[in-house]
Amino acid sequence: MTSCPRSGCKGAVDEDGFCDLCGLEAPASSATASPGSMSTPTSSSARTTTASHPTAWTTPSSGSGATARSRRGSTRSTRRGLLGRGIVEVPSVPKRDPREAVMDNPEVPENKRFCSKCGTKVGRGREGRPGRVSGFCAKCGHHFDFTPKLAPGDMVAGQYEVLGCIAHGGLGWIYLALDRAVDDRWVVLKGLLDTGDADAMAAAMAERRFLAQVEHPNIVRIINFAEHQHDETTTGYIVMEYVGGESIKDMVKRLRTHGDQTACLPLTQAIAYTLEILPALGYLHGMGLVYCDFKPDNVIQVEEQLKLIDLGAVRHVDDENSPIYGTTGYQAPEVGKELPSPVTDVYTVGRALAVMTFPFDFHATYKTSLPGAAEQPLLAEFESYYRLLLRATHKDPAQRFPSAEEMRDQLEGVFREVAAAGDGQPRAGISVEFTPERRSFGVALTAPGLAVIAGSLPIPRIDASDPGAAFLAGVATNSTRELVDELKAAPVQSVEVKLRLARAYIELGDHAATKTLLNTTKVEPGDWRLGWHRGLAALTAGSADQARMAFESVYDMLPGEAAPKLAIAACAEASGDVGDADQYYRTVWRTDRSYISAAFGLARALLAKQERGEAVDVLNSVPDTSSHHVAAQLAAIRARTGISRSDGLSEQDLVAAGGQLAGLELDDARRAHASRDLLESAYSWVRGGPAGASGTVLGCRLVEDDLRRGLEKWYRTLARQAPTRRERIALVDHANRIRPKTWI
Repeated sequence: MTSCPRSGCKGAVDEDGFCDLCGLEAPASSATASPGSMSTPTSSSARTTTASHPTAWTTPSSGSGATARSRRGSTRSTRRGLLGRGIVEVPSVPKRDPREAVMDNPEVPENKRFCSKCGTKVGRGREGRPGRVSGFCAKCGHHFDFTPKLAPGDMVAGQYEVLGCIAHGGLGWIYLALDRAVDDRWVVLKGLLDTGDADAMAAAMAERRFLAQVEHPNIVRIINFAEHQHDETTTGYIVMEYVGGESIKDMVKRLRTHGDQTACLPLTQAIAYTLEILPALGYLHGMGLVYCDFKPDNVIQVEEQLKLIDLGAVRHVDDENSPIYGTTGYQAPEVGKELPSPVTDVYTVGRALAVMTFPFDFHATYKTSLPGAAEQPLLAEFESYYRLLLRATHKDPAQRFPSAEEMRDQLEGVFREVAAAGDGQPRAGISVEFTPERRSFGVALTAPGLAVIAGSLPIPRIDASDPGAAFLAGVATNSTRELVDELKAAPVQSVEVKLRLARAYIELGDHAATKTLLNTTKVEPGDWRLGWHRGLAALTAGSADQARMAFESVYDMLPGEAAPKLAIAACAEASGDVGDADQYYRTVWRTDRSYISAAFGLARALLAKQERGEAVDVLNSVPDTSSHHVAAQLAAIRARTGISRSDGLSEQDLVAAGGQLAGLELDDARRAHASRDLLESAYSWVRGGPAGASGTVLGCRLVEDDLRRGLEKWYRTLARQAPTRRERIALVDHANRIRPKTWI
């Protein structure tokens, strides 16, 4: 072990990364903490640069199709073994022999002995003498006793035979026992750490009253409440099911023991665990309960299932009397001034997720904040993940995810994005917030106009609970002006009605009416829909920079959604920011191949960066099930051959393009235009360098006379298809000029 570098502390940092005296994780300068000094971000917007990832743009594998993310609402789920959600593999944890968990010498470490009433350090050693395990607090006089009250062989309530201690926590010792009345099943008894503590006794009694009603496959089951006589004192014990796996904290500890002392869980694994636990917290919230003390210590994996354990801090959301329990570094900063709530649980989940995935001093330096992306490579690599953490742990509760379900929805989108970045296979999901693209924009190698983008981007799904939802479902006019009149006359001017009216104004180009309506529409804190419509309005007004600012605010609120990233990419491209256009188009296309606009946008960005080969690969990765597949194939041919010989066009490029074009099913007009363009490129290539090529393109050898004959044929074909006499004459003239010269 190394010495604790914290000022004034003489303790040592153990293999778990915590000081055995002050109990805090070592600062960043310690060998067991994150390297370097990290600065707190000054804005909720997380601007990062994406690291390199697999770029083999291939057809998606069979297991990467779109699946729907669940709608909001707490349910008593019965699913088992879904860790990884079919997206990634999460290693299974074998069941543990319960007897292996029994401690040989159960005692509370001195650095974890505190007065349960005033929080002062108690039971500490001095001058080489060990500290007392029982006594009285020197500050407030409160009695403390850290010894186990049950010994192996004790029979609690005439039913539970104690085998020994397996752990200790803030509320008491935890014992392993056999239930002699029910098939000798393994159970856990959770007692009180200090039997003189009235608050702790009250918390245990509260558990008996309402926690027995908790029934969720990812929450440890409360079986019973039993009492046991210790001399003249009666102590209560919570009887719970035994969960014999490994806690997330122990997983991290094992990684650090056998390797890098700053190691954390793989990001996809940590997110998979969190996705499994969020519905359990949502279930508690649906019962009017809050968990209060979520952290990696309190989650155990056994085989392929996750269990939320230690319900000692669970309380009713409106409980104003019971003591509040939590852990420094995880607990929301407003707790103490305000009662715990579902959004304080969201905060603890965000903090725990950060602790699982990258090392930082979350007990002190970053007690209520996160390191910046410039200092933490993982946050720089995965911007959506960083934005999710920032929202979940926002200091303002109103800016956090309002529920565990909404955090889960966004985290699942981030999960798919991270998994797709890892192996290049798309992980499409169905958004619960946005419609699909209304139409694909920029399906060409020229950038679309801003108004076209505004009319093509996804729009928010209608909130079915909105008072005007039923009215909007009956609106059927195709005239935008008639729609405006109908919406103005709606029986209820709800938020959804006003947003639809704003889109109608946007479609008409009425910027003043749009601005007035959006500025006067009142929404709840955290509602991102006004920001989205302000972005659409800015696009139609011709301001890509203002539109991007609006879309960035939506990205902060919905980090798991593809729509804000697609909008930001389009704004970046319009502003000439090729790097950001590449980054965001790439993120969207890599994750979900249904956003065809992202494929064409990424190809344009790559061509602007002179990365022609990857641009061709991106266009060729548009699925053959897409209505734009042929357009993408033709664009790939143009991207491959649309440069000169001096700029790198090769014989192999021409031959490959010819083979690709020959294999496409095209109507006569498209084939004629594409063939003419390809042979023009081949003709210029032949005239621009030495002879000697042996390949053929569309049946023409790469020699001047053959290419002239091929071009003459296609020009005459185009002439026959020309809609006007003038165009026909011009094309015939081209054919006559290009045909091989002869003396006859």
